[in-house]
Order: sequence, then C-alpha cells, then structure tokens
Amino acid sequence: MDFIDLKSQYLASRELINGRIQAVLDHGQYILGPEVAELEARLAARTGARHCVTVSSGTEALIIAMMALGITAGDEVITTPFSFIAAAEAVLLVGATPVFADVEAATGNIDARLVAERITPRTRAILPVSLYGQPADMDAINAIAEPYGIAVIEDAAQSFGATYRGRQSCHLSTIGCTSFFPSKPLGCYGDGGALFTDDDALAQAMREIRVHGQSHRYVHTRVGVGGRMDTLQCAVVLAKLERFEWEVEQRQRAAAEYDALLRHQIPVLAVRNDRSSVHAQYTVLVDDREQVRRRLAAAGIPTAVHYPVPIHRQAAYAHLAPDAYPVAEGLARRVLSLPMGPFLDSAGVARVARALLEACRQTRSATPAVTTEGVAAAPSAAASASASASAAASAAASTPSTTPATTS
Repeated sequence: MDFIDLKSQYLASRELINGRIQAVLDHGQYILGPEVAELEARLAARTGARHCVTVSSGTEALIIAMMALGITAGDEVITTPFSFIAAAEAVLLVGATPVFADVEAATGNIDARLVAERITPRTRAILPVSLYGQPADMDAINAIAEPYGIAVIEDAAQSFGATYRGRQSCHLSTIGCTSFFPSKPLGCYGDGGALFTDDDALAQAMREIRVHGQSHRYVHTRVGVGGRMDTLQCAVVLAKLERFEWEVEQRQRAAAEYDALLRHQIPVLAVRNDRSSVHAQYTVLVDDREQVRRRLAAAGIPTAVHYPVPIHRQAAYAHLAPDAYPVAEGLARRVLSLPMGPFLDSAGVARVARALLEACRQTRSATPAVTTEGVAAAPSAAASASASASAAASAAASTPSTTPATTS
C-alpha cells in the first residue's frame, strides 16, 4: 500500500498526460508556452477568480503575493503556528515578521477568534493556511481584516478544489495561493503553483514579479524573481484536470468511509458543515503515536505526521514567538495522517481502519472520539469581527494600505 498512489493516477491518465507532454516537446516552447496561458484560463474559470498567475511553486506563490502587496521589512503578517514551514518562511523571506495565532482544536486551522488580538499598527496581511484540504473560516478572517485595510492571503496549497460556503478555495480573499507539488490533490510532476485574485493591479504586479519584474522584455519596472511555472508542468496539470472532479469525489468517498469506521472510536479532525475538504490528508489523533506508527508499519500500512513540530518550536523560528500556542502544540504531539487518495478503494480503507484500531488497542492510544458528523460552522464573521473593535481604535489609523508595490 502506498501513502499516496501516484502510479495508479498516472496509469489512469497516461494517454492524456503523455499526449500533453509530447505536444510541448513538439512545439518546443518550454518557458511560457501556450499551455501556461491555457492552464491559467482554466484555473481562473474553475475558481471564479478574475486572474490566475502560474508560478514555480506554492512557496514562490506566497512570496510573490507579499511582494505584490509591498510587504517588506518592519511589517507583520499573522499566520498559523501549525502548518508546513512555507507560510512563515515566505514572510521572513520578504523581510517581514510572522506573528502567530493559535489554531482550532477541531480542525487544526487558524482560530479566527484569536486573530484580532494579534493585530498591531505594523500588520499588513493575514495568512491563513487551509490545512489538510479544508479552508479556514475565511469570512470571519476577511471581516476582521477589512476595517484595517489589511490583505488576506489564503495559503490553499492543500485545498484546491475545496469549497467554503459555496465558493471555491483560492477565491476567498485578496489573494489565493496554491501548490501543484506532486502529492497535492492537483499535482504536477515537479514543482508548480498559482496565485488567484480579482484585483487587476495586483495581477499585473504578480505577473511582472514572476519574470524578474519585467513589464516588457528587458524592461524592469519592479524587483522580481525567477518564478515561472514550466510549460511541461502546466501540461501535466492540464491533463490531470480532466479527471480532477472524479478524484475529489473519490477522496471524499474514502474520507467518509474512514469516518464511518473510526469517528466513534478514534479522534478525527473535523470538516465543518459550511465547507468541504479535498482531503489532502486524512488525519486522526493518537496518544502513543510512535508506537502506533510502528505497529501500522509492521502491518504494511504507511503513515505520515503533518506536522510533528509547530513552527514556533522550530530552531530557526523560536526567537519569533516565545509564547506557547497550546492547541498547536497538542495537535503536533498527536496528529497522524493515514493513506489517502482517489485510488484508495473501500477494501483499503477498511484494512487501514482495522489495523489502526488494533494498534490503538494494543498501545491503549484510543481516547474519547471526536466526530466529524454535524460539526457546526465556526463563529460567524460578524461575531469574530466584533472581537476586534477595541484593537481597531488604536491600530486602524496607522495601518498601511494594501496597494500593489510599485517602483520609486
């Protein structure tokens, strides 16, 4: 059993993938070839965003988003301490400072109720991560940000294809960023990513920044990076888009089967009832994680831990956040991701579930269950926004605007 079965995915789309790759080899436009514009148009249409800009990775997408917003040294960006390192890393790479807000115990996503208290006059953006394939409470976060003129950047690296209150992830805020890393729900065969926005000026800035700040060939209007997504990688994503809806349905089917077998016995991270998940990971909580992992490995069941050390406890980042974030730290000690993907059949789900329950029984790692059934939506945007009223009085007047970066 594979943790993520990319081989079966390729075999199911081999003719489409090979045909798309061969077309690029035939026309030879490996950088910004016609597949790049085609993919951008397809992705924009799917999300409903006015603009899509493909880039070289999900991390580069975050960096370019902040560069386009003019975020730089002395600025602060509020984000989660419980995620892959890229969110905080990108903030530091543009010279700004990440400021953490703890996460929800039920989902692992940033807790919108805690964001307002982290806002200062230096806050330029809020960067929620749509963890494990499920968007954070984006309406609440947008409502908190709006009075200050603060941008919201959704890190949707794991959640392309998910929905929030009927809207597509990547089109829920000022800018959405996603990743096409091979193991993502929609992945290429290398690195790739994309940005989404409805703002024409931001889109122009992001397109220029990804090509070394060029507005025209050898005319550089701003500082940029070498951040283009290769034509070959765009071709692979175009081929995979043909089966993407089916693959999302199969991921959700597998997750529902896991839920039915596990949720009354093992704590499972929840999917709130006002949104959907594409289940980039299916994650449970266990107490004696390493013992459970060893028993599952002996049974031929691969697992992973997303993520064992919160960002604020990483050596390179510890100086940024001396405070504890107890929910993030508790999740980091217990989260365990199970095999997941569109080619994980019902028999495979049942095999994993049986092995997990047996491993927990043997190690006494089972604790009272957390069900994903009927989990309420997070507190309303209005309620979360009202929590920021006291902070608004002192910070709003001095918080910079989020106009695109321009040259001096």
